[in-house]
Amino acid sequence: MHQPIDQTVRDGLLRYQSQVSILKKGFAQESYRVASILKHPIAEMLMRDVKSPDIARYRDDRLAQPSRTTGKPISAATVRLEMSLLSSMFDIGLIEWGTNDSNPVSKVRKPKSPPGRDRRLLPREERLIMRYCSNHPTGELQYIVALALETAMRQGELLKLQWEHINLRTGIAHLPETKNGTKRDVPLSLRAREIFAKLGSKTKGRVFSYTSNGLKSAWRIMCQRLKIEDLHFHDLRHEACSRLFELNRLDIMEIASITGHKSLAMLKRYTHLKAARLVKKLEGHGSRGQQVVMSYLIPYPAVVESDADQIRVRVLDFEDVVGTGATRDAAVSDAQNALLRRLMSALREKSAIPLPDQYLELIDEDKVFMLDPLPRMEMPQGEAA
Repeated sequence: MHQPIDQTVRDGLLRYQSQVSILKKGFAQESYRVASILKHPIAEMLMRDVKSPDIARYRDDRLAQPSRTTGKPISAATVRLEMSLLSSMFDIGLIEWGTNDSNPVSKVRKPKSPPGRDRRLLPREERLIMRYCSNHPTGELQYIVALALETAMRQGELLKLQWEHINLRTGIAHLPETKNGTKRDVPLSLRAREIFAKLGSKTKGRVFSYTSNGLKSAWRIMCQRLKIEDLHFHDLRHEACSRLFELNRLDIMEIASITGHKSLAMLKRYTHLKAARLVKKLEGHGSRGQQVVMSYLIPYPAVVESDADQIRVRVLDFEDVVGTGATRDAAVSDAQNALLRRLMSALREKSAIPLPDQYLELIDEDKVFMLDPLPRMEMPQGEAA
């Protein structure tokens, strides 16, 4: 039996990076992983001396290490990817380089995969984000966010868009290269075509000038300033996929052709619709028209504010719905009328309304109450059933 060639894990990783990683689309991401592993003492060991306990020690050390950007522990998903990289390197060392007689990673337990994210974009978050982006020095940001929600494209796909691959006449954006290695044609809604038109169509060249790191930085700063927690840019794709299902007009195969998911099992994690939308299916009573009207006439969170002259009731989900009066009851009544008019106008125009959402703005919960657009009539005494 031949003696394995002396090569440290450090040299093996750098060799793997220059010979294998460089041929992958995820070269930049794997380079980050290589850099992380090189900081660990395991990098100075000879590949032939590394055993399963050493890999297990590396795993546990990384899981206990805080992230430099968030200060929170390194995620299980990150450690799993680093272990997969090490496993691939040891496989090549075993088969091609002759640096080790076995793969010490193969029998070590990987951290349990975290559950898939189910973060939905709240209505007020979307309004705050779009308002912030519209005032951003880089005008592109609002269009990138809007297209992410409208097309379900990944961040990388959006940033690689080329004008020569966008046909506004047929309503198709062609993606010659995607994450899963296949090309894809993305159908553009009327809203998406309007966004491209506002950008000013060109014959060729990149649509957006943002780099991946530049967009990540802009997104992180925005969320910090708006005090929006735990919202990733990729969550916009999740939101867009969920909205496609909520249209109730497309089947899963049609949605997969739009989003580019090869695995239907992966796509199913986007189908968890909000429970409020299932209520309509459970409510079998009443006419269709009655159900539609009642779905609009729901209470919304509001706050009472006062100044020297009058009392004001502000409905949080509608910037233009405010009631005023000399007394609290008068202001509440005025706000109810304003909310009712707003909801009925939306019903007449068949426009969408936000779901009630009181979880974002920094308002004392004790000051928030639910304003019913249809005030309940007090029954005269003696007429109660």
